[in-house]
Amino acid sequence: MNKSRLEAFSDGVIAIAITIMVLGLQPPRGAALADLLALLPPLLSYLLSFVYVGIYWVNHHHLLQVATQVDRRVLWTNLHLLFWLSLLPFVTGWVAGHHRESVPVACYGLVLLMCSVSFLLLKRALRHSEADHPLRAAVIGQGRKNTLSILLYALAIPLALPSPLGATAIHVLLALLWFLPDHRFEQLRVRAGLD
Repeated sequence: MNKSRLEAFSDGVIAIAITIMVLGLQPPRGAALADLLALLPPLLSYLLSFVYVGIYWVNHHHLLQVATQVDRRVLWTNLHLLFWLSLLPFVTGWVAGHHRESVPVACYGLVLLMCSVSFLLLKRALRHSEADHPLRAAVIGQGRKNTLSILLYALAIPLALPSPLGATAIHVLLALLWFLPDHRFEQLRVRAGLD
């Protein structure tokens, strides 16, 4: 099956999610700097969610660059990922107005957890579809960093009940973790002749 439709659809859903998030931002009511500073929590919530969507978009792109084909299993797991990513604007808006409240922060963490779980499932589906090409499957990877993320997201959800800011700190830490380049990925890409 041709992967270009999957990539185009995924890019469209991700672009719409970002657009919906930015449309949720309201301009300041006044023209003073204090009016803008009052909007800092929603702006920071948007920034964090934008970074997360960007991380998934970049990593999704890398995965599909490696894949030569997609099968039904890949299509469904990709749709599963897009479902959770499409919920980010909703929880971003909720946490933006209630960033010190347990339930919105826990729900935000739940969506991040499910994005991470669904991304890991997508990686596994892609590895399965590339079973005849061991080097390509190796480039897709095992998902160790993804598994660590899942554990930390799962920890952040109950932490949000006594400490919403502590849970948010874990969310920020995980976003920073995903900015670190994976040198093994690049080395395997070169070995597999994918550059």
